[in-house]
Amino acid sequence: MTNDFNSAMRRAGELVRAGNPTAATQAIQTALGAGGLGRMSKHSKNPFGRAKIGRGLRATLAGLAQSAMSGGDGREPSLPEGARFDSDTFFGVAGSRDFRLYIPDLKGAAPAGLVMMLHGCKQSPVDFAKGTGMNQLADEHGVILVYPAQSRGANMQSCWNWYSPADQMRDSGEPAILAGLMQQLQRDHSIAKGRSFVTGLSAGAAMAVVLGQTYADVFDAVGTHSGLPYKAAQDVPSAFVAMGQGATGSNTGESIPTIIFQGDADSTVNAANAQAIADTSAPSGTELLDDGTTGGRSYSRRTVLAPAGHSVMEEWMIAGLGHAWSGGNKAGSYTDPAGPDASREMLRFFLDLPAKAA
Repeated sequence: MTNDFNSAMRRAGELVRAGNPTAATQAIQTALGAGGLGRMSKHSKNPFGRAKIGRGLRATLAGLAQSAMSGGDGREPSLPEGARFDSDTFFGVAGSRDFRLYIPDLKGAAPAGLVMMLHGCKQSPVDFAKGTGMNQLADEHGVILVYPAQSRGANMQSCWNWYSPADQMRDSGEPAILAGLMQQLQRDHSIAKGRSFVTGLSAGAAMAVVLGQTYADVFDAVGTHSGLPYKAAQDVPSAFVAMGQGATGSNTGESIPTIIFQGDADSTVNAANAQAIADTSAPSGTELLDDGTTGGRSYSRRTVLAPAGHSVMEEWMIAGLGHAWSGGNKAGSYTDPAGPDASREMLRFFLDLPAKAA
């Protein structure tokens, strides 16, 4: 890469942090037009031989610019009788975050589990709850949901800082805050061992992967939708590269059950990242491949089974899906009603995992 292109990437990072993604896009597109892209292009492994790969930063930035115009319905959702959608703030050693807590009417029963839901950039807990439809599934299965809200002071676009080294470590930054919140809720609601999970979309999915790698003693499984592998980037410029080109990622040696959803037409997060998450996060075991069609979209699914026979990794590649929650509700942003219901499949995956001894 040229010095001019490096300078443009640094300037773009400053503009993103200042809350001006449009100017950041223009700055990098100008640099790409001068030949920067040709020096950066590379090909990533193509999941299942079908995902579109090798896409450049130009397409990534175009997708980001389009996504920046998205916005969900911020009105409070209606609640069934007996359910609560509380607002609260968690204070920990590493910092604080507001959150929403959905508690269905459990009718006196113990909760079946606790799921942390991490929204994507420019989203809110209410928007994410509406788009994923997860509250309705919580009513059906008796699980409690926590929706942390990213602070605008921490990221002007409300993105979780998955690409920041300080936010990729145990006992540091956002992982420490989110794990601390989860531990507090585990105690407050007497969550059984083996029943605590985390999932997210885009930046939220990337942070879910970070939590799975750094706090496998707090989270029992991870779900990702349009996410990136652990340590895929170290700053804003390398985050753009990872999103556009795909990243190999890293791991801490932790092996945690993981379910992955990804669209092969995603112009914001390259589909190659899905396989990288699977390769660096999930346990090994007997592998199965299957294809199907659900909700008008075809998919390929790679499943890894534990010796006991339950699924410990699933990678869903959805044909024609862009940067949107598969099977989601249009009441929220970044959703596509077509295709497999990612929320239902993730919850099924989580709850099918064997319980742990107390």
